[in-house]
Amino acid sequence: MTTTFPTTNTTITRRGAAGRETGAPRRRRRARTRRERSAREDLLLGRYVDRHGHAREVIARHGAAGSTLVVDRECAGHGDPRLVAHLAADEPAENAALECRRYVQDAAAGGGRCRQLTAEDASVAPFAGQRDSDVDALSDRVGAWPVDRLGRCYSLELVHSGMSIPELRWCRRHPGPALDREPVSVREAIAALESYEPVRAHTLRALSLHGRGGAVSTTVLRVELARVQQSPIVLNRRLREVVLATVERHELSMSEIAVRCGRVKRDRRGNESGETSWLARRLGLLPEGGQSAPTPWIHSDVLGLIARRGLGVSPREVEL
Repeated sequence: MTTTFPTTNTTITRRGAAGRETGAPRRRRRARTRRERSAREDLLLGRYVDRHGHAREVIARHGAAGSTLVVDRECAGHGDPRLVAHLAADEPAENAALECRRYVQDAAAGGGRCRQLTAEDASVAPFAGQRDSDVDALSDRVGAWPVDRLGRCYSLELVHSGMSIPELRWCRRHPGPALDREPVSVREAIAALESYEPVRAHTLRALSLHGRGGAVSTTVLRVELARVQQSPIVLNRRLREVVLATVERHELSMSEIAVRCGRVKRDRRGNESGETSWLARRLGLLPEGGQSAPTPWIHSDVLGLIARRGLGVSPREVEL
């Protein structure tokens, strides 16, 4: 979890640089010990005076797996170290200064809470184990993660996207030993499964579980769900099933349904027939022009047209 701190000076400088003699010979600088070089790995982010009048500083140092530890400590003797933030390896370097600035601002206002730095902090990667526990808890509440017809699994996972905290996103994992994952939108997950559930249930549960303004960002997930719920573009699977069942019972043909919808074509002799290719594309049986695969989506107005005129039923009977 990321904790923030305040700062009166957030310019990143290397410790000891200010006191370096500009005219020092190169040989003297090269002769410095490895321990001195290691000490200079700490980057000074800012200094402030706490409410007890003690001078403190915020520094950044290397952590496990390429991560960065943002640490608050006493200026004199570097005692009383406290963990301000633990940034993942894929986060921008500027985030350390940002965390320092926030922390110092909070400290100036009487806040700036953080915990004592431990030896374990330097040996573990941030958020290690958090994803698995969150995913397991969510899966237990809603059910197993869904799998599409190609064997790809969809699950909610923590993804680092350049922010100081991870964001919760839907990810697709391909079958195979590598189990490579790729973030996908709520709409993409629903389209691949051709079903709103259990993606919707998992998403709502996750938004309720993590809430707003916590250690995990749910902004993108929240927006994606709202777009799907408010969009006039809906899944066509149920409509396709009803049309195919009607044709199989010989109640209507694809051509007759298209004609009822006003989609008529004429041959050279003037004979009329239904534009079945138009209907097949709307049902997700044929790909749209220039596309390699059929679409699982249809506009709700077109769905209503095919339902009312083509099949003579209520649109609700062919909606998922």
